[in-house]
Amino acid sequence: MRNSFIKTLLALAEQDERIFLLCGDLGYSVLEPFAQRFPDRFLNVGIAEQNMVGLATGLSMEGYTVFCYSIGNFPTLRAMEQIRYDVCYHDANVKIIAVGGGYAYGPLSTSHHTTEELGMLRTIPGMVVTAPGDPAEVDAMTAFISQHRGPCYMRLNKAGEPRLHPQPQPPALALGASLAVRTVPGATAAVFATGDMVGYAVRYLEARQLPVDVHSFPFVNPIDSAQLATLAARYDQVATLEEHQANGGFGSAILERLHDLLSGGQLARLPAVQRIAIPNAFISSAGSQDFLREQMQLTLDRWQPART
Repeated sequence: MRNSFIKTLLALAEQDERIFLLCGDLGYSVLEPFAQRFPDRFLNVGIAEQNMVGLATGLSMEGYTVFCYSIGNFPTLRAMEQIRYDVCYHDANVKIIAVGGGYAYGPLSTSHHTTEELGMLRTIPGMVVTAPGDPAEVDAMTAFISQHRGPCYMRLNKAGEPRLHPQPQPPALALGASLAVRTVPGATAAVFATGDMVGYAVRYLEARQLPVDVHSFPFVNPIDSAQLATLAARYDQVATLEEHQANGGFGSAILERLHDLLSGGQLARLPAVQRIAIPNAFISSAGSQDFLREQMQLTLDRWQPART
């Protein structure tokens, strides 16, 4: 995902001289092509993510579209006050890019786990919160947020994720829209997933040949209400899947929107929804991303309706 991001950003910067990239003393072997091609539009701010967000806001006021790139929790949890007051309050054209979302930096333990930021960021007014599901969605989302005027956040996994969407063109994105990734004729159950868990869901269901659809939600905030209502009317059973704390995350966003649709008369009934997310607890173990997912039961084995 990170390689797709920088490749797409480099191509966009060739066409748009307003694009400026900041990083927090990382990205070696990834960001060099951008730094070498556009030395006057790249700056390594150092291990100072709060300052990086403030600097990005200032650059945006001068007309730049500013991308801030750092490891998962550092440009988000560490800089939440700056994101709220500097970026969002001023509706600044700043894009926070977090590489290594969830447990991607698993061996480095809790200090490098990013498991609360979706919930925190989606509550801030004006913030578009995204978590693409594969490199193709990263390509599309990078192009989308570069053109979207205002604060945006994009969560990336790390590297080596398989492409889920057919080549060569990335999928078309509209603000808040979801994308069908796996469809089975006559399916009455579906997984709604975000981020790298989309690929996991596809692999799990295909290995077991279960008649369950998968929809990727690259937008956590906002979520397209009309499209969600159509999906909710189609399925009897839904599982939401995310590498994030259960409190306040993607599954919470889906439930909130579904109940708003029901109470607003835009939905006749609710499907049975089960959230699969990280229990609201820290993990004391260190290990690979797959190991930590297993430890925290981020698995569709928990979803009994998927077996019917």
